Amino acid sequence: MADRGCPLEAAPLPAEVRESLAELELELSEGDITQKGYEKKRAKLLARYIPLIQGIDPSLQAENRIPGPSQTTAAAPKQQKSRPTASRDERFRSDVHTEAVQAALAKYKERKMPMPSKRRSVLVHSSVETYTPPDTSSASEDEGSLRRPGRLTSTPLQSHSSVEPWLDRVIQGSSTSSSASSTSSHPGGRPTTAPSAAATPGAAATTALAGLEAHTHIDLHSAPPDVTTGLVEHSYFERPQVASVRSVPRGCSGSMLETADGVPVNSRVSSKIQQLLNTLKRPKRPPLKEFFVDDFEELLEVQQPDPNQPKPEGSETSVLRGEPLTAGVPRPPSLLATLQRWGTTQPKSPCLTALDTTGKAVYTLTYGKLWSRSLKLAYTLLNKLTSKNEPLLKPGDRVALVFPNSDPVMFMVAFYGCLLAELVPVPIEVPLTRKDAGSQQVGFLLGSCGVFLALTTDACQKGLPKAQTGEVAAFKGWPPLSWLVIDGKHLAKPPKDWHPLAQDTGTGTAYIEYKTSKEGSTVGVTVSHASLLAQCRALTQACGYSEAETLTNVLDFKRDAGLWHGVLTSVMNRMHVVSVPYALMKANPLSWIQKVCFYKARAALVKSRDMHWSLLAQRGQRDVSLSSLRMLIVADGANPWSISSCDAFLNVFQSRGLRPEVICPCASSPEALTVAIRRPPDLGGPPPRKAVLSMNGLSYGVIRVDTEEKLSVLTVQDVGQVMPGANVCVVKLEGTPYLCKTDEVGEICVSSSATGTAYYGLLGITKNVFEAVPVTTGGAPIFDRPFTRTGLLGFIGPDNLVFIVGKLDGLMVTGVRRHNADDVVATALAVEPMKFVYRGRIAVFSVTVLHDDRIVLVAEQRPDASEEDSFQWMSRVLQAIDSIHQVGVYCLALVPANTLPKAPLGGIHISETKQRFLEGTLHPCNVLMCPHTCVTNLPKPRQKQPEVGPASMIVGNLVAGKRIAQASGRELAHLEDSDQARKFLFLADVLQWRAHTTPDHPLFLLLNAKGTVTSTATCVQLHKRAERVAAALMEKGRLSVGDHVALVYPPGVDLIAAFYGCLYCGCVPVTVRPPHPQNLGTTLPTVKMIVEVSKSACVLTTQAVTRLLRSKEAAAAVDIRTWPTILDTDDIPKKKIASVFRPPSPDVLAYLDFSVSTTGILAGVKMSHAATSALCRSIKLQCELYPSRQIAICLDPYCGLGFALWCLCSVYSGHQSVLVPPLELESNVSLWLSAVSQYKARVTFCSYSVMEMCTKGLGAQTGVLRMKGVNLSCVRTCMVVAEERPRIALTQSFSKLFKDLGLPARAVSTTFGCRVNVAICLQGTAGPDPTTVYVDMRALRHDRVRLVERGSPHSLPLMESGKILPGVKVIIAHTETKGPLGDSHLGEIWVSSPHNATGYYTVYGEEALHADHFSARLSFGDTQTIWARTGYLGFLRRTELTDASGGRHDALYVVGSLDETLELRGMRYHPIDIETSVIRAHRSIAECAVFTWTNLLVVVVELDGLEQDALDLVALVTNVVLEEHYLVVGVVVIVDPGVIPINSRGEKQRMHLRDGFLADQLDPIYVAYNM
Repeated sequence: MADRGCPLEAAPLPAEVRESLAELELELSEGDITQKGYEKKRAKLLARYIPLIQGIDPSLQAENRIPGPSQTTAAAPKQQKSRPTASRDERFRSDVHTEAVQAALAKYKERKMPMPSKRRSVLVHSSVETYTPPDTSSASEDEGSLRRPGRLTSTPLQSHSSVEPWLDRVIQGSSTSSSASSTSSHPGGRPTTAPSAAATPGAAATTALAGLEAHTHIDLHSAPPDVTTGLVEHSYFERPQVASVRSVPRGCSGSMLETADGVPVNSRVSSKIQQLLNTLKRPKRPPLKEFFVDDFEELLEVQQPDPNQPKPEGSETSVLRGEPLTAGVPRPPSLLATLQRWGTTQPKSPCLTALDTTGKAVYTLTYGKLWSRSLKLAYTLLNKLTSKNEPLLKPGDRVALVFPNSDPVMFMVAFYGCLLAELVPVPIEVPLTRKDAGSQQVGFLLGSCGVFLALTTDACQKGLPKAQTGEVAAFKGWPPLSWLVIDGKHLAKPPKDWHPLAQDTGTGTAYIEYKTSKEGSTVGVTVSHASLLAQCRALTQACGYSEAETLTNVLDFKRDAGLWHGVLTSVMNRMHVVSVPYALMKANPLSWIQKVCFYKARAALVKSRDMHWSLLAQRGQRDVSLSSLRMLIVADGANPWSISSCDAFLNVFQSRGLRPEVICPCASSPEALTVAIRRPPDLGGPPPRKAVLSMNGLSYGVIRVDTEEKLSVLTVQDVGQVMPGANVCVVKLEGTPYLCKTDEVGEICVSSSATGTAYYGLLGITKNVFEAVPVTTGGAPIFDRPFTRTGLLGFIGPDNLVFIVGKLDGLMVTGVRRHNADDVVATALAVEPMKFVYRGRIAVFSVTVLHDDRIVLVAEQRPDASEEDSFQWMSRVLQAIDSIHQVGVYCLALVPANTLPKAPLGGIHISETKQRFLEGTLHPCNVLMCPHTCVTNLPKPRQKQPEVGPASMIVGNLVAGKRIAQASGRELAHLEDSDQARKFLFLADVLQWRAHTTPDHPLFLLLNAKGTVTSTATCVQLHKRAERVAAALMEKGRLSVGDHVALVYPPGVDLIAAFYGCLYCGCVPVTVRPPHPQNLGTTLPTVKMIVEVSKSACVLTTQAVTRLLRSKEAAAAVDIRTWPTILDTDDIPKKKIASVFRPPSPDVLAYLDFSVSTTGILAGVKMSHAATSALCRSIKLQCELYPSRQIAICLDPYCGLGFALWCLCSVYSGHQSVLVPPLELESNVSLWLSAVSQYKARVTFCSYSVMEMCTKGLGAQTGVLRMKGVNLSCVRTCMVVAEERPRIALTQSFSKLFKDLGLPARAVSTTFGCRVNVAICLQGTAGPDPTTVYVDMRALRHDRVRLVERGSPHSLPLMESGKILPGVKVIIAHTETKGPLGDSHLGEIWVSSPHNATGYYTVYGEEALHADHFSARLSFGDTQTIWARTGYLGFLRRTELTDASGGRHDALYVVGSLDETLELRGMRYHPIDIETSVIRAHRSIAECAVFTWTNLLVVVVELDGLEQDALDLVALVTNVVLEEHYLVVGVVVIVDPGVIPINSRGEKQRMHLRDGFLADQLDPIYVAYNM
């Protein structure tokens, strides 16, 4: 490579040896020979020449750019320490860079990162195999062909070191081409600058995690199960639920680990999490000043510039003026005039030759034919497409040209036909399917240009997707189009005297060229007739085109350089263009070289990709010669990585007549057209130059010639001089376009008559781009004409040569530093094993997450890659990018081969890839997220300030005019005579009284799945059944007063009878959900535990359940020998008891109510007779329940308000309860609503699970239900029984859905209760409707309530939880100081009421912690009242509404359970808020639950879709949690639907899930450990 300053040039090798070496290179790169074989053959070839090399004089190494003919050149085989063994994507190829990457990686010890775990089925990923030659391209969208130099040479800016190191390596069998690489790639010159991103990558991770302290309060002793697991047995009952009993035997085997709290953990999961934590603990970069605070502590950190970052120091640049347009260049009045001239004076002269896919010339269009056919088309367009006597097309109308890349002839005719008819051609790509990548944006372009006609050929139209009518299909997002076929037979011949009136000079639009932006939007750049003419003249002068020259064009002729040179300038100069279609290049990459040789072409127009492809295919082609070429224009020379292909191509083809000075890179942009082009010396071009620049400097926008920072350098070649007649300057990227300094990278701007004029129809962005006014530092405009921004980033170098280092579209700005997408691609491609990436197909782009660009890298992996390979490659890519660019990759995704969306002529469609990534339709097969490393602008962790004391708080509220947040339901005393209250003190007495006074009054009706009544109970029947049970307990069970009895019944009347039977004989009943026959392993231990914890002396149940409790299957789950007495009550004899037991005092225990909280704590509360009757009385008053009423209940009857409504209220109030077991809805979803309609129930109760089943299961069936006569207009109140914040989305969708069946809009509301008081709020029949307020979610994290408007950012709707019940008083108290809080302040809800429970019977495992739950007192204010602490956060707010009593209504808003909250980064999060965001992130997410483990946030999502799509969710989940909650997700677990355990109230059992995850029992589809 003599011209590139190669040290080998002093020892000439014969041509055949050079060719053999080049062949060896390729054999090795394609994997045809092994490394060993390569080295052996190579050593043999070089053996005779090594002594020669050793004797050379170092002075001969001086750079000699354009050698004399006497100097032969030696192909320097690629320098590489470990060689690739397959054809990798050479576009981004640089051995120096490869070596730098390898050296950087060597510095890392193999980092132990947790590998994601994946279910086998997910591993089977199909790759869409279709053969294409060594591929198309990586990141550049424009067929992106940037192969990186096979060799990198010394530069004018570098001194040479001696040849010894080079020699050593030659003798070891790996060679180099330049001393530059020998110095720059030694793994020694570590950057001493760049402290902001120094060698310890990512302390940011550590700092970010430092705040992740999870103070979640979790009980883990031998954690209790949920009594209620096995919901309706949860609508997903096919899968066994996660073990609900959390006490796992503690083995001490090596594979069992324990968490800090002593939970045994399966080693696989926990060791991975441990690995992840270790990785995160490791210091990475020196910490940036991490956080920034504002008054609301919510502004994200604004990264402070690093004081040591390089800053530009040069003087201010000035405007660079191109040479004037010389007189020698033809000055035709217009392009059409020229066409007419050639068409009439030189009709036989060849204009364009089209080739088929075999390389045969299928047709040569002459200038005469071009003129006559264009005229015909113009005449047809203007005269033959009429509608109602008016011409359809008017001058200036836009027309789409839809021609395939293989048909340049028809395209050219169409283009000139439009110009002649004064129409504006808009060339676009041929749509291949209805949903091509980017097709919708093309539709936007056509719409914004007002296109309604498309020209095409017969063959092309036949190939377009068709609708059922046979017409061309309507493409997504396209305006309606008429299609006109313009083959000869469809055109009309114009009369002899007809002449077009084309005005093709001046500012009128000549044509519109499409451009796709970084974000994917497609816009049209308008080029005026004057610009078109000026561009043709400038190109003619710059390229020295002359009449009748032949040009071989490999580019797309519809746009860019392919159009400017191959369709426009060629006609001006009567040139002959040989057009090489993409399909031919794919079949035979050497075709263009053969055509150059065959037609003796003087110029060729290619991209670096084409040069690279021909390198791979050139073996055995000895007979081609490129000596005829005077210019080989490299159209994508503006891509810094194109230098590699240029160098490698010259190396191989110099021996075939290619002269070094022929290679002419150029730079262009859709807006400014050609910006600069290198000229051969005979056209006055200066010698070519290269610059080796520090990547760290470039990331700060500063040009630093590489000095000590050898690992991360970018080598760029010049793209020549600016165009004739143009003025060029370089301006700053952001803000006012100030001129840059000489050592600063900026955007190149051009002022010339040959640029585009606007984005068609888009005035706003046009002004910014086409009318830029660059100014000096002093603010003075530098020129009297506006400039056009090119979107190219670069600088002006020595000899006024233009250097381009990247494009605005590929720019990613992370923090204060800029990175170029192509540079990152190059680094990834240099990572071993290089052939891991399928055909080098990599896309790099940035996505905005949390107000900063985050880098995403997507690569196609080889079809045979294993999981281990993938993970290892990903880990190494992260390390390489971290070392070379000092930037973290936010997400690295691998997709199966051939699945990334392709751009029309090869290459990856970047914006479509990005779109798919953000929509979750990319379908990767491997994902690695590194948010901990990259996200360094999180808000400051909250520092808890010393709290204001309770007294000061009250005074503060008084001063502010705020009342203390206290509210109460109606007074009980006024509502009912005390005589009845006394009479109804004991429920056993009430039942006897009803049996005596209204014996035949029906109390209960039980329905089965078919809706038929399976059992009923009148007052007397229930009394008699209770007596029988009492007799059996005393005789058979030999129980005494006060003994506890477990009632293990399915929902029904038997359960109610057993309950009253217990009361009749003085025993204390404990209701327990029976085990599920299909799921004994998880449900039976729960039953056993409650029986043991409640100290039950006897179990009452049915025969079926008795058999189950004693079965073999049961023995496998629990020790069945330790059951207490089991009595079945199916056939007990009819016996009376002597007398019904009457408790000595109302404070005696009536029953125990056991339930498991969502945090996994099993708690039984004691309900006295007084509390029980007070509860019934309060509900009776609130719901206006009388004997004449019927209510429908679809709840589980085992605990809380569900139990009270099922078993207690009917007996107390005498109303009739229609009982619908939720389990029956599994076989008949409409059962509950049908029952409500049939019995005309005014009041009905259900659980969230039931409401969700109805919403999901009956969504499409409202019409069917209406036909069956279901009518819900009878309902006044439908209450969801809940112990949580109201689920507004669900209640609203339920209301909306069943409005069609007459459900009143205001009927649905929620109740609120908890362990200390099962019924605090309940809407009832009177009083105002529940109100909804919107609060700021960010304030909520800081325990503050900030009311905002609906729809404002970060707003969270909260609905009032029904009305406070009669007799209930509520106050909001500070969680720590226990002082009262003011109106609309967030605190713990405390409750005082006659129906509070009297205490815990036991909180299994946490007795001491809960001692004050039932007897708390305020620390200030009213310190006498005894309150019970609910453990729920909420606030009271006085509304403008009027209460039933006439006063203003106080609304209670429940925010969530304190036990459930996660404390992360010092802020309090409610899991439901994070889960709601996650569920919104993708339509396939059916459910979500979050919990923390050792400071990591774990997100579990249920995938309702194909397993192959599971990995799409990982990035979306991470993004949404970062964006909306400022939290970094540590682990994303993707599971099947139904894995998240849900209790009977429809609440998620997050702690069971957590235990299941740690014990590796979830069988996840995929577990991603975010780095």
